[in-house]
Amino acid sequence: MKWILGSLLFIIGLGIGFVFYITADYYKKPFGHGKVTQIFEVQTGESFSSISHRLEEKKLINNSWLLNLVARFYGWRGKMRAGEYSLKDNMAPIEILKILSGGKSLTYPFMIYEGLNSYEIALIYEERGFGKKEDFLKFCRNQEFLTNILGEKISHCEGYLFPETYNFERRTSAKQIIETMLRSFLKNYEIVAKGRNLGGWSRNQIVTFASIIEKETGADFERPMIASVFYNRLRKGMKLQTDPTVQYGILAETGIYPQNITKKDLLTPTPYNTYTKVGFPPGPISNPGSEALRAVFEPRETDYLFFVSKNDGTHVFSETYEDHAKAVKTYQLDSKAREGKSWRILKGQIKPATTSSK
Repeated sequence: MKWILGSLLFIIGLGIGFVFYITADYYKKPFGHGKVTQIFEVQTGESFSSISHRLEEKKLINNSWLLNLVARFYGWRGKMRAGEYSLKDNMAPIEILKILSGGKSLTYPFMIYEGLNSYEIALIYEERGFGKKEDFLKFCRNQEFLTNILGEKISHCEGYLFPETYNFERRTSAKQIIETMLRSFLKNYEIVAKGRNLGGWSRNQIVTFASIIEKETGADFERPMIASVFYNRLRKGMKLQTDPTVQYGILAETGIYPQNITKKDLLTPTPYNTYTKVGFPPGPISNPGSEALRAVFEPRETDYLFFVSKNDGTHVFSETYEDHAKAVKTYQLDSKAREGKSWRILKGQIKPATTSSK
């Protein structure tokens, strides 16, 4: 009887040794020669058998049965994590298993520039393949979600989607992306604000001001000057009269952002139209970066009340309307007349049809 038991143990030992031998060899031996690189996606809840079969179909391994045996023998089954991974055909099965179980999924850049609004960001979200823009905008309007993160009652994410280059996995949800951007805003806002307040202004008013500055110039060095103009206008009780607020008001009501605005647009009241109301609109009109926020806290000390575009990304600033009118004629009317562009005159203030002239 003892010899039978001994024989069985011997046979079992031989079997284990054989399995160990063939799996150890297979475990570390690549199938290809590094000429094939593929993006391989592990689905949520996908079985190991399905994963191994697809790896063989894509010619990243040469034997799914052996991979299953290896995974079972070395305890890899059940460790695969959902995500996208870059695999080469000269990777040994052990390397592939380590990558698929490591969870370091591929990420893709999500680049957001200063001055984009939430609707434009939602479109980027969809165009980059992360999901549908409607899903993104849904969380942009989720007051409870926004308030929980930002710490004050906010009805829309506009102004708080901090512009920078992020890296997200393709499977990252709209909610996760927005939360990341909101937390980036909080971090950068604290760096700029340094605990300062502006005479009782709310954070939302500060962000609204910064969002207008962001839309008026793309030149960092001009932002404190733009801020100065609007501060001076506010002190004198003048209307801000900034075209981007009119454009955003139309966007908020129609879902369409107009590239050109008309005299009728300027005269049509909306909550955002700073030609028909004094002071700020009810909320931000774009998502400002650090420099626009800093300009609100650190404006240049000037007596400027007007500015007009020089058509090169910068502006001419004026203290009086007379000087402003001369600058408009020099940089806008004369050049536009040569180009055959249309112009408008509103309440004694000459303004180009497509270029800001405050």
